[in-house]
Amino acid sequence: MSTEPRTVTLQTEDHGDVTLPEPSWCRGHDDHSPTMYRCDIVHYGTETVLAYQGAALYRVMLAESPYATRPEQRAVVAYIEQADHTADFTPAGLYDLAATLDTHADRLRDFADQLDTIRNRGGA
Repeated sequence: MSTEPRTVTLQTEDHGDVTLPEPSWCRGHDDHSPTMYRCDIVHYGTETVLAYQGAALYRVMLAESPYATRPEQRAVVAYIEQADHTADFTPAGLYDLAATLDTHADRLRDFADQLDTIRNRGGA
């Protein structure tokens, strides 16, 4: 097993080929376009969907923008997308939704623990 850090080379519009370390949690760059700028390179982790009755409420994944314009934007973060979910609820339905949100809150806390571990060991 190699102890060398994993790297990836991505072509960019403004800096040509850019070789950079690739975190172990990165899912790859299949959606990368050579017309992207270096500052737009993002490592994304595997997406976790938090759903209610089969409808996505949130999509959560690790993300890192190593060449972001501002240095404070370069840290590993949790990237969250909120879905546009609407529904009508009875009292029982609201209790069911609340229970689902409790479960998802626990999953987000687990995700926060994972993120904390990654950030404390330097983003690997």
